[in-house]
Amino acid sequence: MTKILIVEDNEMNRDMLTRRLERKGYEVACAIDGPEGIAMASSVMPDIILMDVALGEMDGWEATTAIRRNALTAHIPVIALTAHALESDRLKSIEVGCADFETKPVALPQLIEKIELHTTH
Repeated sequence: MTKILIVEDNEMNRDMLTRRLERKGYEVACAIDGPEGIAMASSVMPDIILMDVALGEMDGWEATTAIRRNALTAHIPVIALTAHALESDRLKSIEVGCADFETKPVALPQLIEKIELHTTH
């Protein structure tokens, strides 16, 4: 079973995405901010991370950079999630090491395609 870590500060978004992914058979863990996401990446060792970009004090790009720097977690693919469909956000996400990018509100079939693409070994 694919294990997903969702790093999302908005409780409604976190709960909705968790329920939808669990219904599709994924195992889901959640972090509410960047520092917790970084810690959980190494404690949970998910197959993939869904990283909100706008997280408050430490944004998702900073958290992704920290995850990439840790030898234990550097291999875990990260999909950036953002409400902004700007090309600059997509480019910044790729620049910090995200494997992919998805805009919110999330289109579940499209997100699942990306999850499967990046977790199929």
